[in-house]
This record gives sequence, C-alpha cells and structure tokens, in this order.
Amino acid sequence: MISDQIYVMLLVEEFFSTFTDKEIVDANAATEAILALSADSKAEVNALLERALAAGGKPIKETEDRGFMYSSSFQDPEGHQWETVWMDPGAVATQ
Repeated sequence: MISDQIYVMLLVEEFFSTFTDKEIVDANAATEAILALSADSKAEVNALLERALAAGGKPIKETEDRGFMYSSSFQDPEGHQWETVWMDPGAVATQ
C-alpha cells in the first residue's frame, strides 16, 4: 500500500505470466515503462524515496529540484523504474 488510494500488487513471474500472452521483460535489462507517483510536497517525494530504498529499491539518478517541480527516481528490486514527482500547482499552467 502506497497510500489510502494507491495500492501496488507485486507478483512472482510465474503467476504474473497468467495475465498476459506477451513475453515478460527483464526489467533489469530493458525499460518497459516508468511508473510515476504524484506527491503533495517535496517532503512526500523524499519520504516515498526513503521507503522505496528501505524496501530494497535502488536510486537511479539524483533528486531533481527545478523550483516548480521536484522529483526522485528509483528502481524496485525487480528493476522496474519509478518516479515520484511534486509540481507546484500554481506553476502548472505556466510551464
């Protein structure tokens, strides 16, 4: 559970393969998607990153602070790429 409104289900590959007829990609060798989570503040971006790293994730690149946007990137233990992003609501229309 990421929040009261966001849940993520992690499945072993054998069970996951029952949901698709496509080949299962090795996320450590290729990027198939970037999963993004919106945060309400810079502090929440940092907290989500800390939780991900504590659960076995690895940072991908340095946290970026562009003033109106703040983001962090990590990969989960299976290699899937995640981003957490905060955007200043007042700046969204002007950027």
